[in-house]
Amino acid sequence: MPLIAPRAVARWLLVLVLLAGVYFFRGFLVPVLGALVIGFASWPLYRRLIALCDGRRAISATIALLIILVVLVAPISLALSYAVDEIRHSITWVMALNKHGGPVPDWIRAMPFVGDWLSMQWAEHVGRPGALGELVQFVSGENIASVYHFALVAGGGAFNLFLTLLFMLIALFFVYKDGEAFGQQLDRFGERILPSRWQTFSRVVPATISSTVTGMGLIAIGEGVVLGVAYWLAGAPSPVTLGVITGIMALIPGGAPLAFTLVSLYLLGNAQFIAGTALFVWGTVELFIVDKTLRPKLVGGPIKLPFLPTFFGLIGGVKTMGFLGLFIGPVLMALLVAIWREWLREADVALDQRRDRDDLRRRHRAAERE
Repeated sequence: MPLIAPRAVARWLLVLVLLAGVYFFRGFLVPVLGALVIGFASWPLYRRLIALCDGRRAISATIALLIILVVLVAPISLALSYAVDEIRHSITWVMALNKHGGPVPDWIRAMPFVGDWLSMQWAEHVGRPGALGELVQFVSGENIASVYHFALVAGGGAFNLFLTLLFMLIALFFVYKDGEAFGQQLDRFGERILPSRWQTFSRVVPATISSTVTGMGLIAIGEGVVLGVAYWLAGAPSPVTLGVITGIMALIPGGAPLAFTLVSLYLLGNAQFIAGTALFVWGTVELFIVDKTLRPKLVGGPIKLPFLPTFFGLIGGVKTMGFLGLFIGPVLMALLVAIWREWLREADVALDQRRDRDDLRRRHRAAERE
């Protein structure tokens, strides 16, 4: 008899091969996850495209990829390039302010109720030479020069982002082309490891991804674009950067109202009363229209993330996956929340069934006693 059974050896070898594959291909995990998220979210539309192409998957996958490039990748890349350029100019201004100091801006002094207090804080922590560097070092523990260098390095990471997007598009092509066959294989594998739960899990995952990406991602991009144009029309500084920030904040519940409210207050403090008021009114109306009409129609399921999982998914996704983590992080958190709710529902159903059985037994015992 062998010391270790052959089946046990085969299982451990399989585990080691899987771990080695995860280790060597961990750099491709982020673009593959991004491709899977986009593929899941757009799969109902892609099925219609396959029907229009008479089932030719290579042609339909190529057309779908071109649509993703034109509609999603190109506008986001263009907006990010403008935002990075505006941020570099802002950082240069901050470095000059730290070196020479500067007076209190008029729009801060003109702010109602808090203008005098903010002017005092500006004169103490920002206005004199070197004060801003001391403030940055006190808050973050870093020198302002190292923060400036970090910002330049982050701005120069466009090439890495380009490679990530390239790998994601390649993976997305094969998700579209061979996704259905891979899904059937994954169902066979899932039925073997989770025979009683796989059907429920396989229904929850596509609905959750589609709901999250559509309800959070596309609407956040739309709000960033619409409010960015509104910032430009209102005369706000760096409208592209503010639009990108608004789109990112729109992923968090209550983030978009906070963004356009702060910009409106800036315009009001800068004596642009008509522009500030019009921006606030437009943002309120636009947000009401989106929340009451578009969001219920676009979101395909009842999956609504609370604030805390959304915030953790957003911050954790950016920290671990970069820009794509803005969308992948909330999706993963939505999956965890959806699976948790499904298990709780199953536990409640099992508890109700057990109570019914106990109640039935008590009735039988009572009947036998009578």
